Amino acid sequence: MKRKLFALLFGTSLALAACGGGDEAQEEPKDGSGSKDTANAEEIVQQNCISCHGQNLEGGGAAPNLTKVGAKYDQEKIEGIINNGQGGMPGGLISESDATVVAEWLAEKK
Repeated sequence: MKRKLFALLFGTSLALAACGGGDEAQEEPKDGSGSKDTANAEEIVQQNCISCHGQNLEGGGAAPNLTKVGAKYDQEKIEGIINNGQGGMPGGLISESDATVVAEWLAEKK
């Protein structure tokens, strides 16, 4: 019984942590390039991803290591995973525009 209660509380905590943040308006780049800089991608990841993937994206529990995810998936595939979910990760945890920025940044990690 204690194990079930712990699993329920842990699962609820993970879901709530994954849903946090993301309400702040993001500035568009002034150069018209359409992509945000690395600092914005890192900020988005820090606010939304580290609770499962770890402080340094080293993975943890059921969440995979993302330190070299670009060697396995291209930007389009990573963006699809972020938007649609995969395995234990639900889709839509961040906006589609933020997903594009994060996917571009993660695709460079090889």
